[in-house]
Amino acid sequence: MKELIELITDEVKAGFTKAGLDASYGRVTVSNRPDLCEYQCNGAMAAARQYHKAPIVMAEAVAEQLKDSKVFSKAEAVKPGFLNFDLKSEFLADYANGMAGDDHFGLEAPEKPLTIILDYGGPNVAKPLHVGHLRSAVIGESIKRIARFMGHKVIGDVHLGDWGLQMGLIITELHERKPDLVYFDENYTGEYPKEPPFTISELEEIYPCASGKSKEDEAYHEKALEATNELQKGRRGYQALLKHIMDVSVTDLKKNYEKLNVSFDLWKGESDAAPYIPDMVADMKAKGYAYESDGALVVDVKEDSDKKEIPPCMILKSDGAALYNTTDLATMIWRVRDYNPDRIAYVVDKRQELHFIQCFRTARKCGIVPDSCGLDFIGFGTMNGKDGKPFKTREGGVMRLSTLIADVDEKMYEKIKENNELPEDEAKTTANTIALAAIKYGDLSNQPSKDYIFDIDKFTSFEGNTGPYILYTIVRMKSIIRKYEAAGKKLESLHILTPETESERSLLLALAPFQDAVHSAYDDNMPNRICQYIYELSNAFNHFYHETKILACEDENKQKSYMSLLSLTLRVLETGIDLLGFEAPERM
Repeated sequence: MKELIELITDEVKAGFTKAGLDASYGRVTVSNRPDLCEYQCNGAMAAARQYHKAPIVMAEAVAEQLKDSKVFSKAEAVKPGFLNFDLKSEFLADYANGMAGDDHFGLEAPEKPLTIILDYGGPNVAKPLHVGHLRSAVIGESIKRIARFMGHKVIGDVHLGDWGLQMGLIITELHERKPDLVYFDENYTGEYPKEPPFTISELEEIYPCASGKSKEDEAYHEKALEATNELQKGRRGYQALLKHIMDVSVTDLKKNYEKLNVSFDLWKGESDAAPYIPDMVADMKAKGYAYESDGALVVDVKEDSDKKEIPPCMILKSDGAALYNTTDLATMIWRVRDYNPDRIAYVVDKRQELHFIQCFRTARKCGIVPDSCGLDFIGFGTMNGKDGKPFKTREGGVMRLSTLIADVDEKMYEKIKENNELPEDEAKTTANTIALAAIKYGDLSNQPSKDYIFDIDKFTSFEGNTGPYILYTIVRMKSIIRKYEAAGKKLESLHILTPETESERSLLLALAPFQDAVHSAYDDNMPNRICQYIYELSNAFNHFYHETKILACEDENKQKSYMSLLSLTLRVLETGIDLLGFEAPERM
């Protein structure tokens, strides 16, 4: 099923052809003056130079060819040469019925589905998730869902930070606290304990403590570096500790991501790339791509077209240690080997752009990633407080993500208890559901690359462009359906009739661009396009609801049509919020 804008454009292009003009000038857009028309075409203005005719003359010729169109109720030429269109109500109803008859609302599957690896999340093990992890998780999850809905195979990878100095710091601090642990006995050859020697709470305390000591105590820092080196060289006891750290951390991370309704297919980390580093480095040297500079191993990645300096990509430090560059490149090796993806995309802070420019260019230059595989950097802006600075606690520290979620939960619970009398358990569950919508929609409604203000009061409002407003609209629809069915009527043999009122027509017009919204969100990696679509659709439905006596309608056929339109709108809205990564309660 074609997108509505495609069908309209095809009709206008045919009009241009019949008028003796090139069809390419028949491109149609949504009107920027909805008070004058629904759609417009400025092609006659562009064609003036080629045909040496007044634009209005050509526009009138096209309008004449479209006067008997099955698509347009109005096709008029307006000086100096614009074409204005309104759609026939019958055409709109037919299109909506086509959407209703398809699980994907007419969205066609791609001819060749892509295999996409999506790298998002990026937490460090042994450290709790904080608000800085929110955007990557929320945006990445939505992009994944949108791409899957489009028909592509998407593999989500959390890409854990589980390598480097932080592991050495944890091992060093643990050694100081519990020196008798068997993991520190280099002569031990037996099996290591299955139970970890620490809890998640202890682990989360150990790392910042070790990090602080390392900054103040040079000897301690050197011990941590040595522990890191021994771990990376494969020391048995340290490898066993790493496994414990990973098991405890990942279990906790999964619980926290679950609260965000975020999931990953792969729980891989930097350590999974480590085995590929030696051969990768050797290959870079053998082919002449890598060379020594001030003791470090680097690859030149600058290009003649660069408008700013792009430094070489450092592969190994002067002491032979690997860097983020190294592990990211080695990660590409196993991703290409194991999955042969058509695209690898990274959802990360936009401030990391230079890092990914260097890595992508190195990967291309050294043949790590084939030319057939796309490499995409999806950079997002910062989440800021009302002061315009990165979001902090009232005390000025970095807020845990779990704390933020709990704060919004509490705010929603208070609002729910004020406005209705839901049982306690249901009130808490409903508050959690709405709070998640508030958080995710508050983030996703912004263009990913832009910074935004996290305003709890605004995001938890039931009015305006917010998650709770969208959910309230959905719950209202569900309530109408329950009342309809309670009257002994069934939602079957649904068919939308030609609209008779302006609000009914406006709702159909708001429904129609669903495919375009999804395509646009996918093509540009912008879930905010889905937000804008469902917000406008919610507004259109609420206007229709206030103008129409749905349940009180005495004309049975008309009532069925209303319910058909409501049912389709509900399905589309529920699909929309699912693409954003949240759901609606039954009651509010």
